[in-house]
Formats: sequence, C-alpha cells, structure tokens
Amino acid sequence: GAEVSKAHTPQGDFITVICLDDYHYHDRKGRKVANVTALDERANNFELMAAQVKALKEGKAIMKPIYNHDTGEHDPSELIEPNHLIVIEGLHPIYDARVFDMCDLSVYMDVADEVKLSWKIQRDMAERGHTLENILASIEARKPDFAKFVDPQKKKADIVLNILPTKLVPDDKENKYLRVQMIQREACNSFSKVSIFDEGSTIDWVPCGRKLACSYPGIKFHYGPDVYHGEEVSILEMDGVVEKLDEMIYVESHLNNTATKFYGELTQQLLKNPNAPGTSNGTGLFQTLIALKMREVYEKKTGRVVIPGQPMN
Repeated sequence: GAEVSKAHTPQGDFITVICLDDYHYHDRKGRKVANVTALDERANNFELMAAQVKALKEGKAIMKPIYNHDTGEHDPSELIEPNHLIVIEGLHPIYDARVFDMCDLSVYMDVADEVKLSWKIQRDMAERGHTLENILASIEARKPDFAKFVDPQKKKADIVLNILPTKLVPDDKENKYLRVQMIQREACNSFSKVSIFDEGSTIDWVPCGRKLACSYPGIKFHYGPDVYHGEEVSILEMDGVVEKLDEMIYVESHLNNTATKFYGELTQQLLKNPNAPGTSNGTGLFQTLIALKMREVYEKKTGRVVIPGQPMN
C-alpha cells in the first residue's frame, strides 16, 4: 500500500525496487560488438552492483546508472536514497556472492520452457510484431548463457516461484492455465513456511464447491515436504484459476503462516489489482504471499512493526 514514484527506479516511502539491468556494461549495440548477451557475466558490472547494494544497506545514497530498455542505451545516472526495504530484481540478483550474502531474503522465478515460449510469443508477436522464426532463434541463442549464468541461482534461493503447465487440461498448448509452486527452503530461518491445513503433512485439496465457485478447469492445491536440488523444501502448489477473486478468502482461511496482519489481508491485496496478469492463478497468490514474507523478514531483521496503511518514520 506504500506510495511509489513513477521514475525509472520506483522509490516509495517504504520500498525501492532496483532493476539490475542498469548495471549492464554495454548498451545494445555494444553487446553486439562485444559478442555477448546481457545474461553473460562479462556484460554486467558486478563490482559496482555490489558496492552500491552495500552502500544502500548501510543507509547511504548512491548515483545509480540507468539502462534504457526503449533505446538500448545508457541514460544519465539517478540519485537513489536509502529506504526501509530495497528490492533488487533482474537476471543476476544472487549470482554474485557479495550481493547474495547481503540479501535477507532471496527469491527466484523459474518458468518452464513451454510457458516461457507462450509468453514470449504473446509479447513479441502480438505486441512487437516479431516473427515466430525470430523469436525461436532468439531463445535458442540465449539458452547456453541462461543455463550457465541465470538458471543455477535457483539452487540457493530461499523461495522459488516455479511456473509450470497445468495438469488439469490435456494438451493446453497455449498454456492458458498454469500450475504454480511456491518452493520454500527449510534451512532458511528468516521466515515461517506457508502450508495448508497441517504443516509437514502431504495434502491434496480440491476446494471447489459451495464455498468456492470453480468453472472449467477447476482448482487443485497440493502441499508437502520434498527435496529440491539436494535441499529439503516444502512445496505449496496451485493448479488452475479462481473464478471469483473475493472467494479467495476461503482458501486464505486454510493457509498457515501467511504473515498477514488481519483476517483477509491476503485476499484484500489480490483484490487491489484484479486485472493484473496472474491475479486469479497461483502466480498472483504466491507473489502476494512472497510480498508478505518480505514484510515478515523486514520486521524480524529490524525489530520494527509495519502497520498497514500507516507510513513508516
């Protein structure tokens, strides 16, 4: 609920969100000359990134570079003031060991190849006029660098948001429906793990019925312990979509350790952006839960209490 500016880097009275693309060494033309993709570690200024994240964490202002995605060039640097909560997002948020060690909570979004292709086709063909051949060639060209520099970060993240094709609809080639997992690393003590009904049990739950309206293909939840890249985790999964968003309160009432401040806060937050992509499926639900976990970690680390609707001093 914090007020946030609409500048290149959103800065609010509580939270600042920094895009790490701003630390690209080269502009778009320069990457072609250097024959590197933006995913390659050589294309990113990790020294400056680490130094500026450290400064912000120490309560110091920085002059941060700006990478302009519209022009593919660098714009003049901007002043970033320290804030209560700093979010860094992009291709390499926990790639550099120095930056990773400064993160109080790390989250990785892992999108299955089939879903990623559907999203990219929708964006690049429908909105940017690219051909399918160009899109596929672009994906193939980036795969080696993605596998080397980006994908390994999920192995050490505290939370992985795993976006997969649905199991409810056979041959959903457009990936209209999604199965989404919130994978929570048990070794991380910074936050309490979200569960359904009984923490530590293995549960499959189909909530459709009198208290939750479900049109085709319905909704299915799963929760239970598992192992992810050698780490013990708990996985909360939602497959399908919610027909009436306000009825998410029924699901919320069966979740444990959500870190909400009052009954219905999770549903209230979802209802604030009802038309945002993913709001009615697991991406919206779990991103909102992750935001609540960020607040939980902030309170635990600082000893301060965040009161919804009230500004922080």
